[in-house]
Amino acid sequence: MSDPLIVILGAAVRPDGQASPALIRRIKGGFRLAEAHPASLVFCSGGVGRYGPSEASIMAERLTAMGLAAERLVLDEGSLDTLQTVVAAARYVRARGLPGVIVCTDSYHTPRTRLCFAALGVASADGSVPAGPRQMGWGAWWRMRLREIPAIPYDGVLALTKRGALQPVQR
Repeated sequence: MSDPLIVILGAAVRPDGQASPALIRRIKGGFRLAEAHPASLVFCSGGVGRYGPSEASIMAERLTAMGLAAERLVLDEGSLDTLQTVVAAARYVRARGLPGVIVCTDSYHTPRTRLCFAALGVASADGSVPAGPRQMGWGAWWRMRLREIPAIPYDGVLALTKRGALQPVQR
């Protein structure tokens, strides 16, 4: 059986083109997961948001600089939000017959991401990185937690509507 896909979700790029603290946390977490799962591919997700370059390209550059083989990286530079990332990763998993994913994102973001994968019928494991007041500060932590309250049911319902598009065509 093949190994699960490690999915690192993108986060903001700063105006100077550098990785934000959230993106750095996720890259480091993804690297640790890649070390723990040496046969897994690493799905770097995130297009160009408000500032370039793409989140996925920053991930790839940093991960290879840390020693991860470039052949293990899959870049998804088209996804601009959580649901787009989940759909892209689910398509990749299905196309290659992988058993599921390991979700690498901030801990406050993991429940929504895993809910979306579940709604699409993709097994997921928690590979979250700590993202609490100590890492983010109280203000940012509260903003992100409060953002998740409406986002969880919203993305969950949207993911369910996309499930049929991911099913293989029956002939």
